[in-house]
Amino acid sequence: MSMFRAMDISGSGLTAQRLRLDVIAENIANAETTHTPEGAPYQRLKVLMAAADEVEGGVRVAGIAPQRGPPKMVHDPSHPDADAEGYVQMPNVELATEMVDLVADSRAYEANSRALHVAREMSGDAVDMMS
Repeated sequence: MSMFRAMDISGSGLTAQRLRLDVIAENIANAETTHTPEGAPYQRLKVLMAAADEVEGGVRVAGIAPQRGPPKMVHDPSHPDADAEGYVQMPNVELATEMVDLVADSRAYEANSRALHVAREMSGDAVDMMS
């Protein structure tokens, strides 16, 4: 594998992980959003990943999709979105899950960043040896 290919693979990983981190931040920010413009509670988003090139490696974002599922029902009669029985439909976002994903994706981002840095150093060293 060439140095440039290694940089391309790490770069694709950085781009994908950054998007995953952005989506996690959006999920956390909307964990209490009970009423979207569509009228329903916010639905957790998930980034769908795919191989960028099955031969040479890398990753790409195949899409971002809502994670379907029933909303959490919370009894809070004072909430403006409460139904006649006092229940509020809350988003299907679990903060503990989002935080675990945030840590894991942060580590993956750091690993790709470090791999890119090492590939750059190695390519610089190779150029220096040829001079």
